[in-house]
Amino acid sequence: MKKELADLLNSQVNFELYSAHIYLNMSCYCRAESLDGFGNWMDIQYQEEITHAKKLINYLLDCGYTPIITNWEDSPGSEYNSILEVAQISLMHEKVVTERFNYMMNKAKELDDFATMNFLNWFINEQIEEEANFEKMISQINLVKDAGLYLLDQEYASRTFVDNTQE
Repeated sequence: MKKELADLLNSQVNFELYSAHIYLNMSCYCRAESLDGFGNWMDIQYQEEITHAKKLINYLLDCGYTPIITNWEDSPGSEYNSILEVAQISLMHEKVVTERFNYMMNKAKELDDFATMNFLNWFINEQIEEEANFEKMISQINLVKDAGLYLLDQEYASRTFVDNTQE
């Protein structure tokens, strides 16, 4: 693997860890607002992002590149005005993640790195699901407003973590 591409993947490792902390902060907000189901949802998002970082780390190691974990230049933030805002910020963030994976895919294509293209394909497909989940959440929040928020919170409480990185 060319160093240029390995560096992009390493940067994504750190961005996935940053993303995990965004979702952990969102979980804290949800729980502080007595929305434990949404808090659970965000806890699962946190776990998924950590798993994504580990998948990237393992690939880099397999390719002979030692990942470097760094600090972030800014705080992930922890102040929100509503659960709708949390979902909207999450969707915007996932769109940034999608752009980053698309850029890495284009770079891998440019460098004729077919193994990395194959590896990145999983993440690109995962991003379709990530964005769809938050789009659905936003739609549902808008549908139910405050009266149904409690029922929607109960639905999100039932989410469980499934490690699908073994596919």
